[in-house]
Amino acid sequence: MNLHELSPAAGSTHVGKRKGRGAGTGNGKTAGRGHKGQKARSGGGVRIGFEGGQMPLSRRVPKRGFNNIFAKPMEIVNLSALNKFEDGETVTAEALLAKGILKKCPYGYKVLGNGKLTKKVNVEASAFSQSAKEAIEAAGGKAEVK
Repeated sequence: MNLHELSPAAGSTHVGKRKGRGAGTGNGKTAGRGHKGQKARSGGGVRIGFEGGQMPLSRRVPKRGFNNIFAKPMEIVNLSALNKFEDGETVTAEALLAKGILKKCPYGYKVLGNGKLTKKVNVEASAFSQSAKEAIEAAGGKAEVK
């Protein structure tokens, strides 16, 4: 097989529609924009969420509480997941990513007390729940906030 013999699989590619190229194409004259109106004009159209002057849904729905736009949400790891580590091993964000327990960890992680911990591990996390800290120390490990 040579480079000049390569071609895409049948039906995998489509030729784009060429707007405004004559009546015979089915997309001539108004080029699929209809007659007049805001959406027919160049640069016309409305912003996202605009409902024609009606009070938009995003403003009609009641808001509650405070949503911090600068919040850095932590990932969550349960105690049961820490059993994948060997006795005496140190659990860090890098180790959790390497084992596939976490997919991403941009802002750190918090250990929660769900499940049983059977291994003696040293855990370095951004935060611990009270029950998780007690369970790690009861198993003979250390819970360090870093």
